[in-house]
Amino acid sequence: MIDLPTLVVNFKTYYESTGSRALELAKLMEQVSEEYGVSFIVAPSLPDLSLIAEITNIPVFAQHVDGVSPGAHTGHITAANLKELGVSGSLLNHSERRIGVDLIADGIASLKSHGLHSLVCSATPLVSKALASLEPWAVAMEPPELIGGDVSVTTRPDVVKTTIALIQEASASVIPFVGAGVKNSKHLSDALLMGSRGVLLASGVTKSPTPRIVLEEMAKVLQSRIDS
Repeated sequence: MIDLPTLVVNFKTYYESTGSRALELAKLMEQVSEEYGVSFIVAPSLPDLSLIAEITNIPVFAQHVDGVSPGAHTGHITAANLKELGVSGSLLNHSERRIGVDLIADGIASLKSHGLHSLVCSATPLVSKALASLEPWAVAMEPPELIGGDVSVTTRPDVVKTTIALIQEASASVIPFVGAGVKNSKHLSDALLMGSRGVLLASGVTKSPTPRIVLEEMAKVLQSRIDS
């Protein structure tokens, strides 16, 4: 089980969050998570998955998985392998790693069969609804034009609220997330107030000169939502 609300930090393949720096940042996330009693999820790049899953105690997600069984699938990532590594789940269909709906469905099914979580990314409210109908663990709506920028998805409250309503209309069990341009605790607070159960972000933490401060401020927001 993963506690909610939560913060999902996508390490992507930034220099600041790969290799030894990835492990250092993951350990920092673990420390802050434990200090504040809140939930963080880390999504490191593939080469760093095993080490981070082995050394830290926070949930670790892959950035992608292929819905194939172990076998002759060169270059693929299987849910079986993720399970063996101690990984908790995977992102699917991130805007920087788009796949077709059939492959999304296969990925969700494969993760489920191994008791792993699927966090499926979408670009629009209507796509969010369609993907929620596939019954993943969660759907994260991220307008592609805002990803990596300085304008938060929370500046579009109508879009966020519509997305959450559509996800819940498709399936009451699917957890709604939003992301893109989320950089600070106010963005997180606004997202939670709009009904999101967490946010998906990257550079706001990975490229920050003071990631501990950012994480602590985010943790305080999550803590206040738990306490309420």
